[in-house]
Amino acid sequence: MTTNRPVKDRKFEGGLVARLEHPMVHYQILLGATGFLLTLGVVMVASSSSVFSYQQNDGNSWALATRQLIFAALGVFLMMAVSKMHVDSIRRWANLFMVGVGILLVAVLIIGTARYGQKNWIEFGGPFRIQPSEFAKLAVVLWGADVLDKKYHLLEQRNHLLVPLVPVCLTVLVLIMLQGDLGTAMVMMPIMASLLYFVGAPRKWFAAMAVAALAAIAALSIAAPYRMARFTSWLDPFADAQGTGFQVIRGQQALGSGGWWGVGLGGSREKWGTLPEAHTDFIYAVIGEELGILGTMTVMILFVIIAIIGLRIARSTNEAFIQIAALGIITWLVVQALVNIGAVLGILPITGVPLPMVSYGGSSLIPSLVAMGVLMAFAKHEALMQSKRH
Repeated sequence: MTTNRPVKDRKFEGGLVARLEHPMVHYQILLGATGFLLTLGVVMVASSSSVFSYQQNDGNSWALATRQLIFAALGVFLMMAVSKMHVDSIRRWANLFMVGVGILLVAVLIIGTARYGQKNWIEFGGPFRIQPSEFAKLAVVLWGADVLDKKYHLLEQRNHLLVPLVPVCLTVLVLIMLQGDLGTAMVMMPIMASLLYFVGAPRKWFAAMAVAALAAIAALSIAAPYRMARFTSWLDPFADAQGTGFQVIRGQQALGSGGWWGVGLGGSREKWGTLPEAHTDFIYAVIGEELGILGTMTVMILFVIIAIIGLRIARSTNEAFIQIAALGIITWLVVQALVNIGAVLGILPITGVPLPMVSYGGSSLIPSLVAMGVLMAFAKHEALMQSKRH
């Protein structure tokens, strides 16, 4: 007996395949995933920061949430503006952007403000301040991709592969380390290494880089007692449960108490002063508490989707700049997300790295959204090239 069901299934599959093969599908998926992450982030910042904001802002529970909404609006505006730019325009701006970030990285050492043992903020009065090291991630990716593309046919020669990329990257890394910002430095290292990896640098180089990076991290950790305390609390948080291990323990308790579905949006108990940095570094723990495993898995899936689309964009183009920049951006966002989530789960030491597009803070949010705008511009460019080929 024949039925209509197989015909319907074939129509459904055909329609789904056609949608996935549409030239603009990468752009649409990136826009949707970014919008979902950003919306979730703003909502969770509003929830997780309400008690802290009330205590710090004269009874205004929504002060930090309002600022985050302003940062998000500015970030979305810049993201959409960048997404409409031609790839050549992005390349032209990359050099100027790199110079500007370099000047700010030097300036922060002179006029910067220290917070939590790190001199990495430039204050503009009131709540307005900037952390140049966050913008350095995007600057290095775009500038590095442009340099490597211009030298693409010369990269078999070691001097062209190394200069000027490696000296400039090392200078940026040293400036960030001089600020005491080990967390950002730990994210910058894989970003910089990825630029060389994606153009075929010898694999033995990366072993040497890994050893040098671990040695630098160990030296900086030993030099600063609070970093050593973070490391020892990661090894055994219960050895000092009311001191250095407090944040790790409370974060894991928050995650564990959420179960599958969470205690409900706004229902977190840890945000009542128990969990430090609930709206910044440990916002993933509050997501787990309020939205459960469903919420935490959704965040991880969205980053996986962004990574897959970034890889697809890189594979679909013959332009080296797009390939290198797209892979560099997803390396940055995925590594930073893993470092943040790993710290909350207790898999990695706490480094103070925010969760991209979710944690509170304009200095982290805005460059992340601009990076997504760059990926969207690449997606639109490839869609245009595909339409011309057909």
